[in-house]
Amino acid sequence: MEKHDGMTIIVKTVTRITVWLIILYGFYIIFHGHLTPGGGFGGGVIIALAFLNVMLAYGSEYTTGWLKIPLLQDVEATTATLFLIMGILGISLGGSFLANFIDHGTVFRLLSSGTILPLNIIIGVKVGLTLFLVVWFLAKVKTEKGE
Repeated sequence: MEKHDGMTIIVKTVTRITVWLIILYGFYIIFHGHLTPGGGFGGGVIIALAFLNVMLAYGSEYTTGWLKIPLLQDVEATTATLFLIMGILGISLGGSFLANFIDHGTVFRLLSSGTILPLNIIIGVKVGLTLFLVVWFLAKVKTEKGE
């Protein structure tokens, strides 16, 4: 069976151009989730899809060559811990899990949401990395079986 090195040069070129725009849009959704529809989950899915687009266009070997999977796994686990820490801080400082313990800013401004913005960032990174790592692992298992 011949090695699969990704798709055609056209797909690779389009991916190279658009992947950064997709990532930027994902971060926009994460950072403006308290002002507009979206948030950590939606932005994380968009960012994961950007990296999955690279994996589909160039192949999983190329993608894992510049993305360090053990580091991504560590960051993904760290975001789960940070989410729990934010929840525990909410209990200790606000009385309930994930209670708002950060002062509010000016309404309709980027930093006006208290704990929502940090939670959106944590959730966005967690969701993005989890989705990417699940698909990467499934692709790795499939290639190891020779399918």
